[in-house]
Amino acid sequence: MDVLSDVEAIERLALAMVIGAVLGLERERLDRPAGLRTYMLVVEGACLFMICAILLAQHIDRAGGVSDPSRIASTVVQGIGFIAAGVILTTGKEVIGLTTAAGLWVATALGLLIGAGFYVIAIVATVVTVVALIALRVIEHRLFHGRPDRDPDSSQ
Repeated sequence: MDVLSDVEAIERLALAMVIGAVLGLERERLDRPAGLRTYMLVVEGACLFMICAILLAQHIDRAGGVSDPSRIASTVVQGIGFIAAGVILTTGKEVIGLTTAAGLWVATALGLLIGAGFYVIAIVATVVTVVALIALRVIEHRLFHGRPDRDPDSSQ
């Protein structure tokens, strides 16, 4: 395993903040409950947990022990599931907040990818996510245009 330097950890953190900002700005412009700060913090937090896991693994390996950085990552996934569940609301037959919850889940995955050093995958996934959030909203709106009582983003 290559040693993770402080400089590389800071680079990972900076990229995480940029990616969180990209996702958060898209949600912020629609005035959604989770916006710029929330997405930046979620991606940053996941990245920090992954960096921490890698640094701990390096420390344990140097001491001759056996470590598994994926254990911390798996608890991050559980934690974001708890947070995301809190943004989903059901009112009558309508479900609100699913897109926000899914976005936070994806943001967490992006943070873990960046923290682990998989920059290219994280950047491509960010582009795909933004396309899904923007382009698919337009398609949904056109498909359901005849139903003005339905906000295309509210039931996701």
